[in-house]
Amino acid sequence: MKLATFKSGGQDKVAIVHSGDGRLFDLAAAASRDGGANPAFASMLALIDAGDGALEQAAKVFDKHGRDESLSVPVAGADILAPIPEPRQMRDGMSFPLHILQAPRGQLKLAARAKNDMAELARLNAEPLGELPEIYRKQPIYYITNRFSVRGTNTTVKWPRYSHVMDYECEYGVITKNKGANISAAKAKDHIFGYTIFNDFSARDAQRIEMEGRLGPAKGKSFDGGNVMGPWIVTPDEIGDPYKLNMEVRVNGKMRSQGVSDGMLFPFEEIIAHVTKDETLMPGEFIGSGTVGNGCGLELGWYLEHGDTIELEVEKIGILKNRVERQDAKTA
Repeated sequence: MKLATFKSGGQDKVAIVHSGDGRLFDLAAAASRDGGANPAFASMLALIDAGDGALEQAAKVFDKHGRDESLSVPVAGADILAPIPEPRQMRDGMSFPLHILQAPRGQLKLAARAKNDMAELARLNAEPLGELPEIYRKQPIYYITNRFSVRGTNTTVKWPRYSHVMDYECEYGVITKNKGANISAAKAKDHIFGYTIFNDFSARDAQRIEMEGRLGPAKGKSFDGGNVMGPWIVTPDEIGDPYKLNMEVRVNGKMRSQGVSDGMLFPFEEIIAHVTKDETLMPGEFIGSGTVGNGCGLELGWYLEHGDTIELEVEKIGILKNRVERQDAKTA
């Protein structure tokens, strides 16, 4: 099942995405045809909180009313929001070794370019990547980001005025269900509601400076609208093996990089086990994979420009599409 949140008539609505024909089926409107509102269909968080039985009810409503065109709207032209407009928590990991190795060198290159130090840039280009720091193999590494700065597909990301280096990150992640603590990796699948795509837009020049403080990203990541996810949530039964998904980045319609979701140092199940050590996991949290290798401009030395359109495509999930604009850019 693919589940979306869209806005219609000033209200946020939960929808099942029709397979193949690009329509959004309004669950609450369909339920009202049967004599009353279902509180589980009021929002995506309400649906998650209501448990697996609510998904079964949603499937029954869709089976009964899914062919009624008056209960669906085309995806094209719909105001699709992030599947959870305000997640209960947002954690983003560092799981792909190639990105972990290439990203710090990318920051050093960025600093060398800022100083116009071509000798240092040449040295960095010739230097081998080196070995993965052991900490990344010992335990999952993640940070917590701003859950109130979430936007969905087809939105325009307004670049923060304090930054001049616009970047994207190609990721995917899980939405959680079933509150719990001290969850074993073996039981963690019971806490995965579904999968979605994540673009962790990054103000690289701001991030480069603050990371010298050795505490993690802040203004390099947390600006209004910078955490983009969607276009919807896909339940595990439709995904199959989540660690074999093809991933692609396109900028202005041209392919910029390709990757596969395999090779994570720790799968989501082990990340959940680590997160929940004496800490309660809430339903409706987001946990990101971190950037797939070569999945950002920092690794490639190829950043975004004002007006660029970027698409992240993850197999079996869909396409997350956004435009970036500088707030101080002059328009004709």
